[in-house]
Amino acid sequence: MKTKEIVDDMTMKRAITRITYEIIERNKNLENVVLAGIKTRGVFIAKRIQERLKQLEGIDVPLGELDTKHFRDDMKVDEDTTVMVADINNRDIILVDDVLYTGRTIRAAIDNLVSLGRPSRVSLAVLIDRGHRELPIRADYVGKNIPTSRSEEIIVHMTEVDGQDTVLLVDAE
Repeated sequence: MKTKEIVDDMTMKRAITRITYEIIERNKNLENVVLAGIKTRGVFIAKRIQERLKQLEGIDVPLGELDTKHFRDDMKVDEDTTVMVADINNRDIILVDDVLYTGRTIRAAIDNLVSLGRPSRVSLAVLIDRGHRELPIRADYVGKNIPTSRSEEIIVHMTEVDGQDTVLLVDAE
């Protein structure tokens, strides 16, 4: 098994900053935006975007945490640990996740979101887009596009849970 660091802490910081600037450019009314981080690492990325928005624009964008496990078609759990801090009705929701792969997690996140209300618009921000979609889902904001094979895995480490910021490419072959 080969492991290669493909994103270091500075590159991750730059990618999150770039996503933040794109959010500012594409959302004229940031007061209507709600960030929804997908547990676990998507929440930390969303918090960093929230902090950058506050620094750059002086606005405190609400941030919710979406648990997708309850809405997945490949696992069943009874508990939904979603925490939504704002009314999402008629708001522009930006889903935030670490890696976009098949699209199934995002589908589950959208199912969870519409169970909570009716947003006016939903967009997607991801740190890494690795391809291999199984559903017609694309990211609106991408930190890095990293084409992979199906035998490879992307592992995102974040300081908040892993003690460091890095993205690893693991080749199982």
